[in-house]
Parts: sequence; structure tokens; C-alpha cells
Amino acid sequence: MENYTIIIFILAIVIGISAFAEKSKLPFPILLVIVGVAIGFIPTMNEIEINPEIIFLIFLPPLLYDASFNISPKHFKTNLSTISTLAIPLVFLTTFWIAVVSHYMIPGMSWPLSFVLGSILSATDAVAAINITRGLDIPEKTLTILEGESLINDASALVAYRFAVAAVMGSVFVLWKATFQFMFLLGGGFFVGFVMGKILAFILTKVRNNINVTVSFMLLMPFVTYLVAEHLHVSGVIAVVFLGLAMARLSNKILPEKLKTNSKSLWDVIIFLLNGLIFILIGLNFRYVLKDIDNGMILPYIGYALIITIVALLTRMVRIFLQKINLQKTYLKNIKKKRKVSEHALLDSKNSFIIAWSGMRGIVSLAIALGLPKFLEDGTPFPHRNAIIFISVAVVLITIIGQGLTLPWVVKKINAKNDITS
Repeated sequence: MENYTIIIFILAIVIGISAFAEKSKLPFPILLVIVGVAIGFIPTMNEIEINPEIIFLIFLPPLLYDASFNISPKHFKTNLSTISTLAIPLVFLTTFWIAVVSHYMIPGMSWPLSFVLGSILSATDAVAAINITRGLDIPEKTLTILEGESLINDASALVAYRFAVAAVMGSVFVLWKATFQFMFLLGGGFFVGFVMGKILAFILTKVRNNINVTVSFMLLMPFVTYLVAEHLHVSGVIAVVFLGLAMARLSNKILPEKLKTNSKSLWDVIIFLLNGLIFILIGLNFRYVLKDIDNGMILPYIGYALIITIVALLTRMVRIFLQKINLQKTYLKNIKKKRKVSEHALLDSKNSFIIAWSGMRGIVSLAIALGLPKFLEDGTPFPHRNAIIFISVAVVLITIIGQGLTLPWVVKKINAKNDITS
């Protein structure tokens, strides 16, 4: 089949599975991933090469914009301390511990290569988190923390990845340069998102009487914002997220209710199809990375992926529960003074465990892995490239299927336990 025929075929499957998913107890994204894996092994199925640039340009802007537009601004602001802790320090901690384990566990994995693998798998995925937790009995506060974290942490992961790859290429890691670049990417992304939000708000006030033009501008602006940010060498991810947050705040003031309803209907269809394509592509890609691995190494690499998943999960749990303790200490210390921590920002054990268990990896990790250079600057092949890609894809599948399948059970058990003790 030609690639465009395959895409039509996949979209038809996405629509069909969505109807079946309503009767199934399996979350929609997990069904798509499983079906994608199965489709990938159909003998007549041609390989679909996933271009990382296409993922970042075509898929991420609308998905990130939609997620940030619909996030609760009140809960986001209240829980900003927890969100920023998970989106920045936790990403670098996860990179470090995965690198340490990989270096000592995987034969021939040098320190720079270990940090490349760690950075690829350091960030949770907004698309996976939002879609798998949707419909579960999880407090809005917890959902906001999960969504907020996974919207912002891509910037941290991309910085870690760039410096790790540069180290493999022969560059020397300099801490102050890495810190400056991270702050520049982050601050620049916020600035671009702020400016583009102001521009979009101004345009919408002038054309809001024309529904088609208004909706078209709202559809186009996430892509334009991402491109502008990347052209200026700042974070396109952060720029799009901030654009979505800004427009969520301004939309009630500048857009009539009918227009918001019409645009939401169109956005819902677009996001539904993009989500479906992403999860199918994650599953499809497994067969194609499998063919580049020696048969004798498949099981060891899957074992490495499982151990790395456990390391990432334990690192996440420890950091989240430390954050829970730190928030409580800060709250109690300032309870008689001007409160720096709101009571609504405190975490309980239930929400902390759910947040920890919901750290799935997804399309961003996959795109970063597939974007690894094929050759070093001297023309030699990038060392262990196939192994890094295969382990990364395996971890993505393990987290989406394993944690995704068990998350409803975890939420149900925790809620039942709370009902008994209350």
C-alpha cells in the first residue's frame, strides 16, 4: 500500500476502534497501540517512516495547544510548585538515574550514550497522560498536575537530549552553558507564546464576526507560534503551551459563545484523529525497529527496557512523595505568617501515588529516539543507535500498556480504600 492509502486505512481503524472502545473496558489509547503493533506485522504492510520533524511540527502544536487551552487555570496556578518540580528537576533526575543504570547494565553503553537514553525517556507524555486518565475517577487537581507537568517537561528533556548527543559527537559538557541554554529556551518560549497570544487576541477582536476566518486563525496560530519559536532557537513546545494558556484566559472576553462552541466542535474532531494516528503509529513502529536488532538481543533489550521503566517509576515516586513532604513542611512553617503554600496545593498519599503511576512515555520520546543522528561527525555510525531506539520504543510500549492498563485498577483500589477509611 502507498503511504497515503495506509494513512486513510489507519484513520478508518481509529474511527472503528473508537466505537468499539465504548463497549470495551480497555482505554482507547491502549487499544490503538495494541492494534498498531498487530497491524505492523501484516506481511503486506509497508513501512511508514516516522519523521521526527513531522511529529514536532504537525502533531505536537495542535495537541499541546488544545491540552493547555482546556487545562484549569486556577488549579494550574495553585499547583505550579508541584508542576514545575516534576517538569524540571524530576526530568534531570530521571535522566541521571536511567543513565547510571544503563551504563552499568548494558554492555558497551558509554556515559554519553547512557545520558542520551536517559534524556529520551526522561519526560512523560501529555497525549498519553490526558487520554489514559480521561474518564477515570481522578480529582481535577490531580489531572491538572499531570497535564501541566507533561506539557512543560518536554523542554527540559530536549535540552538534556541535545547536550547528551553533543557529548557523543565529541563536545565537552559545560554546566553553565547548559543552564544558560535551558533558561534561554524556557524564557524565550514564554516570551514568544505571550507575544503570539497578544497578536492572536488582537486579530480575533477584529474578525470575530466572521466565524470561518476566526476559527481558521485559531487553528493556524499554534503551528505559526511553534515555527516562530523554533526559528528563534527557543522552545516551540513552551511557546505553544503558553499560547494555549493565554487564549484560555482571553477567550471568554473576546469570543462569543456561539463561536467558542463551533470552534470546539472542530477542534475535538481534529484532536481525536491526531490522537488516534499517534497511538497507532507508536504500535506500528515496533515492527520496524525490531528488524534492526539481532534475534539474540531482543529478549535482553526488552529486559533492559523493563528495568529502566522500573527505575524511572521509582525515581518518580520518590520525588513526588518528597514534594508532598516539602509542601506540608512549608505550609506548617508559614501557617502563622503569610502563606507561601496554599492549603489547596498540598498533596495527599492517594493523589501522590496516582501522579506517580501515571508517568507514561509516548510520542515525544519516540520522535526524539528516531531523530538520533545516523552518523558521527567523522562519518562513523552513531554507536548503539539501534539499541537505543529499540529500548526507547519498548519502554514507551511498557509504560502505555502496562501502566495504562493497571491505572484504572489502581485508581479504583485507592478510592475504595479511602471510602472505607473515611
